[in-house]
Amino acid sequence: MLALASCCSTHKKPFEPKEIVDRYRNIAPALVRETRQQPIERGEARPLIDGIGWVFGIPSKILLWDRRVKNHRVSEDTGAVLQQYLVENDLEHVKVRLNQYRPLDDWRRLAKNRTVGWPYRYTVGALTVAVETILPGRLFGHDNYNPYTATLHVYSDVPALAIREGGRAKDVARREYPGSYAFWMNLPIVDIWPTTIAYGDAIAYSQTHGDEALEKDAYNILYPAYGGHVGNSAGTFATGLLALPIYLGGVVAGHAAGRLESSRLAASGAVVAMDTSVDSVWPTDEETDVDLARFVGLSGDADAEWAAYEEPIGDDLLPSDATTNSADHIDASSDNEAEEELIRLRPIVNRTDEAADLYADWIRISRAGPQP
Repeated sequence: MLALASCCSTHKKPFEPKEIVDRYRNIAPALVRETRQQPIERGEARPLIDGIGWVFGIPSKILLWDRRVKNHRVSEDTGAVLQQYLVENDLEHVKVRLNQYRPLDDWRRLAKNRTVGWPYRYTVGALTVAVETILPGRLFGHDNYNPYTATLHVYSDVPALAIREGGRAKDVARREYPGSYAFWMNLPIVDIWPTTIAYGDAIAYSQTHGDEALEKDAYNILYPAYGGHVGNSAGTFATGLLALPIYLGGVVAGHAAGRLESSRLAASGAVVAMDTSVDSVWPTDEETDVDLARFVGLSGDADAEWAAYEEPIGDDLLPSDATTNSADHIDASSDNEAEEELIRLRPIVNRTDEAADLYADWIRISRAGPQP
């Protein structure tokens, strides 16, 4: 919590977002076979039940300052973002339940999850499923991942929160002993470590996938949620009425840090259509805090466009129909002149209609220095 607060006055981040890159997966084949048939299931609309659940979710809506939290109306877009995340990270054993109550299926999945030792499955694991059975998530629950059944429950229409739980699933799946890890990750204070990993993965994922709305949610919602989690864990051993102020302090510090990062995102640059005349005055790196490159014909137009760009990516990600003629030389200083690399264009803010297609453009450019 103190680290979150300190970032409000400095450029230091509360924690450095980092994606989980370990590709090892310790998953149960039985769960993979079952989940492949229908990886995502959606609960039927129950206006009365969901309305009660919405009311129970009001405190969370206020704390995270977003009406989509625990609204029990998960959109197709949120489901699609989560599905893409699971596919990209080889989490084919994870069942996603969008505002769905299926305790019998979860009991069956508990029995099939042989990667978790039976002492954990039939004690702590059984307890988690029993709680979900008696206290349905559609009324009292929150977005969560159950490592004992490999089931991800989503009740909020916030993709960033769903990705966070996907991060928990990815973290557990790479462990040699997922049962032991799942048990220890829920203990007070100790849980800050795996929580930081999951939040860091979700935030880093949002930063690298070119979705401005997802990245803003990561800052505006995940930061206060993380602060609240740290504050709640830290307040576990607090005496008397100190626990609540510690928890609320974590939420407030998270909001401050998240809004600051979000404001920097908004001020970091934009993709716009500009005049290509040689007499034009282009903004410098110092003025925009981003690297600018000049491209030609990115969206099938003859006009040149400017865009912020990121680090090179692998050749295997270049679409088969891409050609080396899809872009002109860039006007950017570099010590690696004449080096060919792939650049993913990543519009940040204020995208114009003409530049909207840049999200999907992948191009090869020849870094041959400034044009004559």
